[in-house]
Amino acid sequence: MRRLAPFAVVARQEFVLASQSRWTQIFALVFGGLSFAVASSGYILSGGHGVQDFARTAVSLVQLVTLLVPLTSLLVGVMALAPERGAAELMFSQPVSRRTILFGKLLGLFLALAAAQGIGFGAAGLAISWEAGDEGAARFLMLAAGSLALTAVFLAVAAWISAGAQGHGRARALAIALAAWFGAVVLFDVAALAAASFLRSGSASRLLVASVLVNPVDAVRTGALLGIEGVTAFGAASLAFLRLTRGTAGAAAAITASVILWVAVPAWLAARRLERADV
Repeated sequence: MRRLAPFAVVARQEFVLASQSRWTQIFALVFGGLSFAVASSGYILSGGHGVQDFARTAVSLVQLVTLLVPLTSLLVGVMALAPERGAAELMFSQPVSRRTILFGKLLGLFLALAAAQGIGFGAAGLAISWEAGDEGAARFLMLAAGSLALTAVFLAVAAWISAGAQGHGRARALAIALAAWFGAVVLFDVAALAAASFLRSGSASRLLVASVLVNPVDAVRTGALLGIEGVTAFGAASLAFLRLTRGTAGAAAAITASVILWVAVPAWLAARRLERADV
């Protein structure tokens, strides 16, 4: 319990600071507004009106989640974990290990961003439940779980970036974070498709399936869509993925393992880098 006390104090302090941050509050408002807008405007293109059900809203929100959540997690994480030189020296001069400080701050940031996303999903969920009923709510919750998984992954990546930028200023870390977001969300898929276009059908399929597990954004997107729409989510591509992983259970296990590794490895590397840094 004595060992956990400093960790809990750091986590609680970071949660309070992150919750009071204008960036977290703006994220909560924007995410909530966009989620509600998607739920309430889904039938416009088909000439209808009213609020979509949970399943249709979840499918519509997948792209929003995979774009906005990694970007926000990276930026909020870097701004909190890469303080200026004077603040870093004061923080790490406390009689608490750097690893405890890092993991405590990560937990506090995760809880704050999870609460912000809860506002967004909760606002949309209340509107859907009131207007369209509760059918498909489990699929909507699955998307929320995927959003939290992306938050954890990119906070860990932000910690790794920030640990390498200690003493070099926050601007450099923010630039690297933006480059990491662009690479994971946009460039990676383009590169994978370009490489697959030069391969034979079987090799191209294996490359695309492997790219899903290598990139956490693709892994969460694939898992969410498979959970929401089933094996028809991507047509032949999803069937190839299921064949390689030997069914839905294997696909879920592979995606879960990918996400866990993307949380654990960057966080561990960040802790090692921070312990060796001259702050």
